[in-house]
Amino acid sequence: MESVEHDMDEGLADLAFGIFTIYFGKAMEEAGRPLFELLSNEDELITCCQKTFAEFGEEYPELMETIRSNIGGCDEICCLYQMGEGIIPSETHKMHWIIQDAPGIHPDAVNAEDAGKWLIFLARDQADTIWPLIRDATWEGTLGISAKVSTIKENPQSRDDRLVIYVYTSDWKDVDEVMRVRERLKTFGITDRIGYKRNIETFAGEYSSAGKRVTYYNA
Repeated sequence: MESVEHDMDEGLADLAFGIFTIYFGKAMEEAGRPLFELLSNEDELITCCQKTFAEFGEEYPELMETIRSNIGGCDEICCLYQMGEGIIPSETHKMHWIIQDAPGIHPDAVNAEDAGKWLIFLARDQADTIWPLIRDATWEGTLGISAKVSTIKENPQSRDDRLVIYVYTSDWKDVDEVMRVRERLKTFGITDRIGYKRNIETFAGEYSSAGKRVTYYNA
């Protein structure tokens, strides 16, 4: 019974940490200083975390208390970030996804019916290498509207040990833009053929299987 309760507490703490990390990341992006760039300055990272954690606590007091009780305060949170939690795919154990939106893009833009994404499946070490390139280009506004990468946190929906990076564009019908993003991905070393899946298929619950392909573009 104690083991079950511990697992539940840990799962809730991971969820709260993930929500705060997204909250913190968006706050820093609005200030023009994304979370991953703060890692080079520990004092600035902790100062920004303290300010944002206090604001987070005002909006989500129960989640804040869950983090405090199971993880700690900003010193402990920032230590996790410095070790790669929420930053490096293979070092992230508390969140299923690491997300980076382009500047000025609303997070819900990736859920628009016209949006779609390039799917890039990679081994863990490859994902660790490729993700920062895609993340940085997304933040610079030179790739798509958003990108996200899966992590090593156990996910029952995963089909194998590979990680996947999604690179979103706003309109699958804009072939020039879709293919511009694909060409940019090649400069990061992603030269093997990959597929582009429209949200239309995702919302319909259509997924690839033996003999069935659901990607709309392949390049």
